[in-house]
Amino acid sequence: MAISISVVLLLAVILLILLRGGHLRLIPALVAVAFGFFLASTGVAPAITNAFNAVADAVRGINF
Repeated sequence: MAISISVVLLLAVILLILLRGGHLRLIPALVAVAFGFFLASTGVAPAITNAFNAVADAVRGINF
C-alpha cells in the first residue's frame, strides 16, 4: 500500500511538471489518466502491480 501511494504521488508530480512546462497538454494528460484508471480495472492490473513491487524490492535490496 505504501509503495502504491508513493508511486501515485511521484507520477502526479511528474504529470504536474510536464503540464506546467508545456511538454504535455491538458487533453492528452486527461486521456492518459483515464487510460490508467480503466487499465486498473482490467486483468492486467495485478501483473503491473507485481512488476512495480519487484522493481521496488530490487531497489530496496541494493546495498551501498
